[in-house]
Amino acid sequence: MPTLFRNCEIFTAGATGPAQAIVVHGDRLAWVGDIATAERMAGDNPNVIDLAGGFVVPGFIDAHTHLLSMGQALQKVHLVDAGDLDEIQRRLAHARWHEPDAERILGRSWLFDQVPGGNPTRQMIDAVVSDVPVYFDANDLHSCWVNTAALREMGITKDSPDPVGGTVERDPETGESTGLLLETAAWKYAWSALADQVSDAERDSALARAFETYLAAGVTGGIDMALTALDLEALKRALSRGNGVLPIRVVGHWFIERTDSDDDNVGQIEQAIALAASIDSPWLRVAGIKIIVDGVIDACTAAMTEPFADGSRPGPIWDLESLIPVVSAADAAGLQIAFHAIGDEASDIVLSALEHSYLKNGPRARRHRIEHLEVVKPGNAERMARLGIVASMQPVHADPAVQSNWEAMLGDDRVERGFPWTEFTEKGAKLAFGTDAPTAPHSALHNVFIASTRRSAISPGMPPGRGLTVELADAIAHASRDAAWSCGAESERGRLETGLLADFTVIDTNPFTAGPESLLSARIARTVVGGETKPGWKPKRGVIELLNSKIAS
Repeated sequence: MPTLFRNCEIFTAGATGPAQAIVVHGDRLAWVGDIATAERMAGDNPNVIDLAGGFVVPGFIDAHTHLLSMGQALQKVHLVDAGDLDEIQRRLAHARWHEPDAERILGRSWLFDQVPGGNPTRQMIDAVVSDVPVYFDANDLHSCWVNTAALREMGITKDSPDPVGGTVERDPETGESTGLLLETAAWKYAWSALADQVSDAERDSALARAFETYLAAGVTGGIDMALTALDLEALKRALSRGNGVLPIRVVGHWFIERTDSDDDNVGQIEQAIALAASIDSPWLRVAGIKIIVDGVIDACTAAMTEPFADGSRPGPIWDLESLIPVVSAADAAGLQIAFHAIGDEASDIVLSALEHSYLKNGPRARRHRIEHLEVVKPGNAERMARLGIVASMQPVHADPAVQSNWEAMLGDDRVERGFPWTEFTEKGAKLAFGTDAPTAPHSALHNVFIASTRRSAISPGMPPGRGLTVELADAIAHASRDAAWSCGAESERGRLETGLLADFTVIDTNPFTAGPESLLSARIARTVVGGETKPGWKPKRGVIELLNSKIAS
């Protein structure tokens, strides 16, 4: 039986203008347009759903997320708004008091400027909790701050080597670890150790929590970056439990680990090829690979052409010589490559590697992408447009509430050109918006708000940040239509047009009439995936989640 959705305003993000009604037949849009035609198309006795004046947009697609990590992060001590070390320690003490039997304590989203001198140490955590391991993920998930018990649990000693592309920060006098693990050191030591402590059932629960949270936020699809075997197996189990259907549509990119062997690096491409061929589902697809070329600005680990304010200028995780063989192999295999590149040197390296691969492998259709692009060289937007590279960016990373340390680490006019969203579209490149959850809040509405205002969703009273804004209509389209294009799904979703999949979101407020500020208080009234209204998450909250909500209020 067809379903008629009426009494609404519709933003299609497509070639057609505004509409007033939708007819859904099965999992497809049978009509999007005027109400009279919709009633005729729906026929006799359709299922009629009154949307009570709601505002309908294409289902949001988070163009860059980490689903399993996001679900797990929801149960960690939240620190992004802690303000200073005293508050971090207070929240840690509360967590320990509320869960005295916990084997370890996990936290997330601390900022370098919350810590004296920007130098977190194990002793700062030991002063509050020393009897069990404590692991605090940085807001950007490129560093991990731990206590002495955690170092002991990981087996880190004076003699523990720095992995390729990473650093175990050490006391210059004693040589002992300070408790800060940067870049691949966080992957190799902290996160791999923690992964061994998590059961499949716990991973399944975390993934379900991420799905339900996204549905409650109006998100109907996600592009999962840096898939590991554990992530993919959890997604496969969810697909099996759902009889071949996931709560949202997922496209993944397999994480390629940087080693000091070109053969080993290229060898990982064969695994990605096999994975891409082994999954045949409209709900789950492995599109390609993810390569983390550099670090982040907050920790001064991004690859920059000019030094940071402190005089440091670290190299990339992948230099051009090591990157070219991997990029050439993946490009030749038809895999889509997603590159983490935050610094201007990093994106320059990526574009040079792609130009080399295009010459070597010859002309054909491609859709590679660069993630983040927080600082870019003048002229590289044109190179991206010429090569057909997608700019995948996250407005929530530019929230003024988390920008002070970012600006201080650059310390010069590079701040003014940070997060140049419109520069890419002006030069003809595609721009897709995501959130990079859990490194930033997952809310699609807040993402659009920040893009269209440069104001803070975390602290709305703050002055606007630097840089250009995106028109509201464009911001919504970048988070839906262009996000679909970024993963090759534009023929199926991302717009509200007859014949496409019936994936859409109903918001209780029209931000075009109420203003972008309304996005901060707007509520998702309905999330529809494949023609079915999906329930939002009604959490059975654990101790840490309750603690986080009390702290936030």
